[in-house]
Amino acid sequence: MFETLKNAFKVKDIRRKILITIFLLIVFRLGCWLPIPGLNPSFYLSGFFKDDGARGNTLLDLLGAITGGALSHGAFLSLGISPYINASIIFQLLTVAIPPLERLSKQGEEGRRKLNQITRIGTLVLALAQSVGVAINWANEGNIADIFGFGVDNVTASNWVVGIFVVIILVTGAMFTMWLGEKITELGIGNGISLIIFVGIIATAGQGLVYTMFYKFIPIIKGPASSEPIQFGDPTSLMALWELLGFLAMVLFIFIFIIWVDLAERRINIQYAKQVKGRKLYGGQSTHIPIKVNANGVLPIIFASALTSFPMVIMGMIPNAKDSGFGIWYERFLSPNGKDNYVYMVVTALLIFLFSFFYAQIQFKPDEVSRNIQQYGGFIPGIRPGRPTTEYLAKISKRLTFFGAFFLAFLALVPSVVFRAALGPGSALINAFSATGLLIVVSIALELEKQLEGQLMMKHYKGFLK
Repeated sequence: MFETLKNAFKVKDIRRKILITIFLLIVFRLGCWLPIPGLNPSFYLSGFFKDDGARGNTLLDLLGAITGGALSHGAFLSLGISPYINASIIFQLLTVAIPPLERLSKQGEEGRRKLNQITRIGTLVLALAQSVGVAINWANEGNIADIFGFGVDNVTASNWVVGIFVVIILVTGAMFTMWLGEKITELGIGNGISLIIFVGIIATAGQGLVYTMFYKFIPIIKGPASSEPIQFGDPTSLMALWELLGFLAMVLFIFIFIIWVDLAERRINIQYAKQVKGRKLYGGQSTHIPIKVNANGVLPIIFASALTSFPMVIMGMIPNAKDSGFGIWYERFLSPNGKDNYVYMVVTALLIFLFSFFYAQIQFKPDEVSRNIQQYGGFIPGIRPGRPTTEYLAKISKRLTFFGAFFLAFLALVPSVVFRAALGPGSALINAFSATGLLIVVSIALELEKQLEGQLMMKHYKGFLK
């Protein structure tokens, strides 16, 4: 990876694209710290928007990690890229279910352009809905006219007027983030949306480390969680230090494990028969079809987290809903930190398996692959062409999907439980270094390396031809 970056900076065009990418990502990070106009400093400084990190591996935590904690800062880009991600996933699924969208996806560049325009409209609608939800949540926590009082004590404004203002700002920030991602894709290196997610997760991890180091391991600075800072040399300090080192060792182990599984693939050998056409001999070559063990990526976890978190999001918009009978029951059984959260773990694991097999059916179609192999005169050694090849490919796909789903379920549940047991439910490091976030970071980093290598290879070929 580092060798690829060093070689990329030696090429002028690629270096220019990398610098443009870095500049646009810096603009995004500045927007994640720039507060909404009119935000009352007393609410920001008092930690009103802060998240204590106690919820666990929920959709809100994942979206908070993607934005680098912008929502907890009351920032202009609080929604980040999450509306665009949700819209992309929704329309990707609808493409399979709705014939007109499926026809658009097969119309080449023009079809993709129209689908992108539809996705932008969907992003606007979802951003509006999420902004209204965020404004209602803030209003339930306190008088929103006091939170956003435009910095003047004697200004009195209607809650509705201030709420509409906040919604407009949040929607504008979401659309601006989408524009930044598209510009990075157009002018820079890699997929802009993925890089924005990557930077947000890395920023969240950095903030978690800084928070832990400053408020637990530097004796001079006091932290809000304790009345006195931990002194080095005390048993408490040594115990906390060993906990931190053990946690980082676990993170490193999970990081290596994710890379190992992400690069794992099953290669199905394909043999092409020799064909004589005119005076030339064609075929006779051997190749393979690579099928990744975790071809679904992190999407099944996102879908499962969305379903389990959706009722909590809705209850957050309704005053006193969490104190109702259903709210108490849901918090106990279907919350990551609930008293009987084993129900949440079972439901989440089942949903991950369900979405993994569902998404695998969309991505990999054995009948089409078998038909293409047969049309080009190929066959799998030991397997007859036609229906036997289709059944063989379907069997392999199901097995790999099962192992991939098991890997995702393990990654979504077990590390968070271990981290919570080792560090406590209120630790800032739990959400900063979630296993789901690490999976996203690894996938994006490997994809970026492949794109850089492709750019370098293209430049080498051009130089050879000249």
